[in-house]
Amino acid sequence: MLENLNQLVRENVQDTVVNNSEVPNEQNEEVIQAASGSIFDTLKDQISSGNVGGLAEIFNTGNAADSPVTQKAAGNFTDKLAGLGINAETAKKLAATVIPVIIGKLTQKTADPNDSSFNIKDVLGSLAGGSDGKFDVGDVIGMFNGGGQQTN
Repeated sequence: MLENLNQLVRENVQDTVVNNSEVPNEQNEEVIQAASGSIFDTLKDQISSGNVGGLAEIFNTGNAADSPVTQKAAGNFTDKLAGLGINAETAKKLAATVIPVIIGKLTQKTADPNDSSFNIKDVLGSLAGGSDGKFDVGDVIGMFNGGGQQTN
């Protein structure tokens, strides 16, 4: 999933990142990696913390712009850009522009039955840590109740 996410970012940040004079050309690829990594890590954190509802809202409505999940991913991206030495104002602008667009595109692609680049089951499987990369309810259930099976 991460490779597909990198490609999705690469396809959608030409003007925002590559043609941006405030981002040194030698850092373009690092910025792309930081964007996709921030999104992936944030989505993964949402599942592991049990905020499946927040993710479901984004994927069901396609409204990524106002989502707290998107805001968290943008904050993570801003922090990664600061670590690359990009000034804070530029980092905030990039995060506000890039992250909502990419999450929006990701939700569109998972909802499109004619686009096989992102399958919601595979996305959830990657995020939930399933060893086979496929979504299994057991992968998510294991995150609740301390990871153990409940016994009655």
